[in-house]
Amino acid sequence: MALILIVDDSPTEIFQMRRALEQSGYQIEAAADGAEALRKAREIHPDLIFMDIVMPGMDGFRATRALANDPATRAIPVIMVSSKNQESDRFWGMRQGAVDYLVKPVTASQLVEKAQAALLTG
Repeated sequence: MALILIVDDSPTEIFQMRRALEQSGYQIEAAADGAEALRKAREIHPDLIFMDIVMPGMDGFRATRALANDPATRAIPVIMVSSKNQESDRFWGMRQGAVDYLVKPVTASQLVEKAQAALLTG
């Protein structure tokens, strides 16, 4: 069973994403900001990370860049999940090391489809 780390400062978003992914058989951990995401990624070594961008403290762009530059976490695929829907946001997220980008609101089927794709290629 794959372990997925959801990083979002909204408990509602985490709840909805957790429910959709757990129903598809994934094990879920959560973090509320980028700094906590870095700590948890190093500690639990998830198979995949869904990363929000706009969060207090360390945002998702900085956290993704830090994960991509750390030898202990660089192999973990990161999918950005954000309400930021400009092409420049998508481009910048991919430049930081993300493997994919989803615009909120996301459906359960989108989450599961992206998780499956990332885990197969990850």
